[in-house]
Amino acid sequence: MRRKLFLFLLVFCALSQPARVQEKQQVQPAKSTAEVQTQKPERTQPAPGSGGLTAEQFGQLSEKLSEPNGYFDSDNLISNETSYLHVMGKLRQMKLSGGAFIGVGPDQSFSYIAQIRPNIVFMVDIRRDNLLQHLLFKSLFTMSQNRLEYLCLLFGKPVPADVKAWDSRSIQDIVAYLDKTTKDQKLFDATKARVQAKVKSFGLKLDAMELDTINRIHAAFFAEGPDLKFTSKGRPSRYYYPNYRDLLLEKDLTGKQTNYLVNEDDFRFLKSLEERNLVIPVVGNLGGGHALKSIAAYLNERGEKVSAFYVSNVEFYLWRQSGSFERFVQNLKSLPIDNKSVIIRSYFNYAYYAYQHPKTVENHFSVQQFQTIESVIKDMDPTTGGYNSYYDLVTRHMVDY
Repeated sequence: MRRKLFLFLLVFCALSQPARVQEKQQVQPAKSTAEVQTQKPERTQPAPGSGGLTAEQFGQLSEKLSEPNGYFDSDNLISNETSYLHVMGKLRQMKLSGGAFIGVGPDQSFSYIAQIRPNIVFMVDIRRDNLLQHLLFKSLFTMSQNRLEYLCLLFGKPVPADVKAWDSRSIQDIVAYLDKTTKDQKLFDATKARVQAKVKSFGLKLDAMELDTINRIHAAFFAEGPDLKFTSKGRPSRYYYPNYRDLLLEKDLTGKQTNYLVNEDDFRFLKSLEERNLVIPVVGNLGGGHALKSIAAYLNERGEKVSAFYVSNVEFYLWRQSGSFERFVQNLKSLPIDNKSVIIRSYFNYAYYAYQHPKTVENHFSVQQFQTIESVIKDMDPTTGGYNSYYDLVTRHMVDY
């Protein structure tokens, strides 16, 4: 009897052992924050602080969010807003940080991104050329170890042998190096070839004409160097437009230089976002029916709120097209926001349509202003009557700074 009981217990233990092993395998010790942050999961929705997207996911997401190519009458290779940094002091005071950033245009958004430190970025523009220009920027970020090398590759200048020693140098020193160093055609041609190879690896479907457009954009930086200015099709550049050098050296209203290339820490933050495929270029009309709504759906799925939305002066053009501004506000309503989410805009004085803005700073043609996204939506509620004019929009609920 005892022997039968012993055999029964032996068989029972043997049969139950795999279940115990499985239970032990399922109960794993919690991973440290550092371990979680160093992982690079292959998934469509990376959690905040994760490893980001694969090249395939990046390309698919950009194409999925995008609308058909549209038209605007300028090349927009650089900004024409000398005031673009004027809101930075107030944004620092508000401690606006994290979340998702949405912007338009070329690289002026990078300075906001460097300060706000979002988890993910969407660069939205009606022109596909802007998407292509961001692929150029992305290539140069991944190819560069620091600010000086980035700018040398952008302008076709030789990279100094002691480039690493420039990490601690001021932006004035870097600009002086660019100004005194002769551009090199052979070096630039080699860089163009490297850029072409890079952009083909980013997961987007690019045809030969689009690759040529990237070359053309890059060639404009090579031809003009730091003297490059914003231009409009069929019209000369205005005398009061800043050049690339001016934008690099511009200051906020506290007297602080806050361009993203002023220090290595900001540059490396942007470089990290680009390398993790978390700066997603999108072709889209802000008053369109697809791009912003699709970004909103993606952010809701990701569990991320919009911290800031930089629109430049796009609202002016939306205001002139019947129903476009109203559709834009509907798109704003779809975005996940909180009471600190802001919309940053620019306003241009002295144009035929403009009154002088109350925030005008002497010797600046443009004015930077921002307000909460929540207040824009509330102002456009039918019960409040909406905005009376574009000027009313840019002055009614601006945050004081």
